[in-house]
Amino acid sequence: MRLFRCQNCDQLLYFENTRCERCKFRLGYLPDRAQLSAVDQQGQEWRPLASPDRTRRFCANAEFDVCNWTIPADSPDSYCAACRHNRTVPDTTLDNNLQAWRKLEAAKHRLFYTLVRFCLPLATRNEDPEGLAFDFLADSPDPSGPKVMTGHDNGLITIALQEADDAERETRRKNMGEPYRTLLGHFRHEVGHYFWDKLVRDGGKLDACRAVFGDDSISYEQALQKHYAEGPPANWQDSYVSAYATTHPWEDFAETWAHYLHIVDTLETASSFGLRVQPKLDNTGMLHAKIDYDPYKEGDITRIIDDWLPLAFAVNSLNRSMGQPDLYPFVLSPAVITKLGFIHDLVRGNEMPAGNG
Repeated sequence: MRLFRCQNCDQLLYFENTRCERCKFRLGYLPDRAQLSAVDQQGQEWRPLASPDRTRRFCANAEFDVCNWTIPADSPDSYCAACRHNRTVPDTTLDNNLQAWRKLEAAKHRLFYTLVRFCLPLATRNEDPEGLAFDFLADSPDPSGPKVMTGHDNGLITIALQEADDAERETRRKNMGEPYRTLLGHFRHEVGHYFWDKLVRDGGKLDACRAVFGDDSISYEQALQKHYAEGPPANWQDSYVSAYATTHPWEDFAETWAHYLHIVDTLETASSFGLRVQPKLDNTGMLHAKIDYDPYKEGDITRIIDDWLPLAFAVNSLNRSMGQPDLYPFVLSPAVITKLGFIHDLVRGNEMPAGNG
């Protein structure tokens, strides 16, 4: 995620900012320009200082303080490019639900920043019966009732509202034996399943994907039962980015997809801050990195990984100095890097051996 600048006063801004703290201008995100802009009100419309030739309206969800994205003033849509994918949102008359929804939308909008930057296909449910849609659901008030499960089903991504509760999410992370569990991680993982359908299954890449991730035609239910009964295989880190990725090729793809988005977006943040990694004790240069480019446009996966490894080493070390767990507690083996390379080529539409569907 890049940094932004207020066009009115030059104050540095973060993606989620809705008002400049220095000059008090309202801020709106322009998804078609990947730009956060100060906006000047003109009646019922707003003129972005970053693009004054076209007036905008705010997404209807701005009413609930869950969205700062804009749409063109002449658009027939009421919702922005991210919010129009919502199918079910929480009951906003309940304060706890509203607070949870704000956390969910903050993560979802970061996801859509990336998806739009990569120009990935983003059909809504109105445009495609299996288009991308989100249900944000709360557990039954009856303690003995069914619990909402986060997951993906033919383009519909369900996110349990409970995941927005930090304490509950940490409990689930520990119970599941996961080193990492975040709302943004959920979104990135689940949307990986959606893009497996769209880019691999429907995109003629099945054979190429199976050559890297394995045969996805094996029973998913049986694989899931085996994983929870027996756990991951020995030496799983030699071939997989996480223990859960060992469950089934679909989960391996979704986990690798999520990590690819983690890496690219974090590298963009590092680039925005002009970060360089150059440990004084490293005489080999293997832990040196100068991140001065846009990783969303970088065509070479080797450069991305070569810069990510030193950056991950540095931020993990900083976290330990604060008594915190590693920010990125994962190992990228050569096999995992090959899988990341597949995702890299897939999102960019690079040529690869075509599957027969």
